[in-house]
Amino acid sequence: MSDDREKMLADHRRPDGVSDETVEAVGSVSEALEWVERARGALYDFHQMMGRADLTLGEAADALRKAGHTDEADELERNVVGRNVLEGRWTFQIVEDFDDGYWTTVRDHERRIRERLMDGRRHVFEAEMKEDRRTHGRRGHEARP
Repeated sequence: MSDDREKMLADHRRPDGVSDETVEAVGSVSEALEWVERARGALYDFHQMMGRADLTLGEAADALRKAGHTDEADELERNVVGRNVLEGRWTFQIVEDFDDGYWTTVRDHERRIRERLMDGRRHVFEAEMKEDRRTHGRRGHEARP
């Protein structure tokens, strides 16, 4: 191992005896978790957007009523305002189901795999990629802060 690799933070250094294939495979599990995290963020965006849309529809019904369009306001309130986004569910219930089920399961498995195979170390694949790609000795390309 080069002197520069020795300088890598221990938290990101490959544990002794771990193969390239294992580092890559565990890195793929972690990358998949990152995609799940992004999907979770999009789900929270959806949750907040739908909540805002429902509140705005309620305000629109009030505005229609104030403008003298009682039938349209009543119809909008009766059929749309407060409506379930999916059968029996508002978006908060979708978020909770996702968090309690899929998201938690993927996070737990990623952590367990990292603990078993990489001594719990995160981003070893990326740390090694950084080491291979950076320009040694050049400002802005330091191995660590």
